[in-house]
Amino acid sequence: MLKIPALLIAVTVHELAHALVADRLGDPTPRAMGRITLNPLPHIDPFGALAFILAGFGWAKPVSVNAANLRHPRRDMALVAAAGPLSNFVMAFLGLMLFALVGGGRVTGEPIGRALLLVFQFNLALGIFNLIPLPPLDGGHFLRYFLPPAAGGFVHSLERFGPMILLVLVVSGGTRHIVGPAFETLTAAYIALVKLFL
Repeated sequence: MLKIPALLIAVTVHELAHALVADRLGDPTPRAMGRITLNPLPHIDPFGALAFILAGFGWAKPVSVNAANLRHPRRDMALVAAAGPLSNFVMAFLGLMLFALVGGGRVTGEPIGRALLLVFQFNLALGIFNLIPLPPLDGGHFLRYFLPPAAGGFVHSLERFGPMILLVLVVSGGTRHIVGPAFETLTAAYIALVKLFL
């Protein structure tokens, strides 16, 4: 049962970060749609939540952003996309730091320690997963800002077929070969970083 609140924290922070950055950069769309909130309900996609419960993976409701409202559309859309994974990496650090501070639950009790560890794990995994360079993930949105204009046709094709490719990777377990090694490497880096603060 602790997995559900940990997932809600990760997803809510991720989507709220997108909404906040878009709002600060000039687009009122997320605010008008009620997405600037820590209430998880506006951020939940019912089918994505059901998929997580049944299959162990899922997705949230994407934050709508109107690039025409942004002051520097090309740059600002990249910043909006980056905000989600970055927020998860920050939350992962906070979760692990709190986990260490409570002695893995010895101070506050095992359920608290387990919950904090799940907050770390879910946020780190979600941040890494969203950096996979496939639309509709955030990493896919980065492509048009880092590839030359001549690659526009490739990016357009990827936007069309990216969701299907991503679904195949998830169902086949291919994403584990991407997320798994990155998760282990970053976990070691996070542990070393937390030790510096304690």
